Amino acid sequence: MIDSLLSVSTRNALSKLSESVNETGSSGITIAPANPPAVQPAVGEASFGDVLSQLTGSMTDKLKNAEAMSISSITGDVPTREVVNSVMEAEQSLQTAIAIRDKIVQAYLEISRMQI
Repeated sequence: MIDSLLSVSTRNALSKLSESVNETGSSGITIAPANPPAVQPAVGEASFGDVLSQLTGSMTDKLKNAEAMSISSITGDVPTREVVNSVMEAEQSLQTAIAIRDKIVQAYLEISRMQI
């Protein structure tokens, strides 16, 4: 689902960010090692990628639930109030995902404008 939220230009920007992080700066100082060791989160802590995956999964579930509730309301199986609550929850979740995507892109653009 997150792939559908990311535009082509966003994906290109994020790929350029990962490439630039792995490059060596002009002063000869390595910004990041070419093969960084895998950093494992401490016991009980989730990595940033895991958190984003969980948020994406949660958003997808809410969107699917809202769609199922909408279809069920056509047959009259579900009260209108529950449908509206489900759709509003899905919309809020989608807006949050879009805001997170925008902040990530904004951070990348700000980093790319920095002078080294």
